[in-house]
Amino acid sequence: MNEKVKGYDEKMKKALDYLQSDLQGIRAGRANPHVLDKLRVNYYGSPTPVQQVANVSVPEARIIQIAPWDKSLMKELEKAILASDIGITPTNDGTTIRLVFPELTEDRRKELSKEVRKKGEEAKVAIRNIRRDGNDAFKKMQKTDDLSEDAVADMTDELQKLTDKYGKEIDSVIEAKTKEIMTV
Repeated sequence: MNEKVKGYDEKMKKALDYLQSDLQGIRAGRANPHVLDKLRVNYYGSPTPVQQVANVSVPEARIIQIAPWDKSLMKELEKAILASDIGITPTNDGTTIRLVFPELTEDRRKELSKEVRKKGEEAKVAIRNIRRDGNDAFKKMQKTDDLSEDAVADMTDELQKLTDKYGKEIDSVIEAKTKEIMTV
């Protein structure tokens, strides 16, 4: 692979990785501790990820259990969960917080599937933008670095192949997540 194209390959890989991490936060019927990844709790004045102040476990398929190491954090944890977009009311027994995920309705599953497809489309747009930036850079190089038209055409073709490859990977990630959501 051409060195100039390699940088764009890395950027496309990052776009795919971002999509995958973003999709982990979408709940699909089962309790997934990754829904708490973006959640921050006020810990002595600084916003701290829940995983750094509590033990997060999944004792059953539809329950996430959060056991803070410092019991004084219980109220802060509850506030953070209620203020988030998780959409679940926490139950507090004094030592642990439980998040019970209800079974998803058919309508909610369809909504989540649309959201997944939308995020996938955004990732594809990001990849196409990377391709466009690469093509523009190659054309500038042709003018300034005296690259031949053939060299620019080869790099453009290589970049297009990368775009196609990552587009297919995004499609398979979206399909897998949609299937996971729609499975009852």
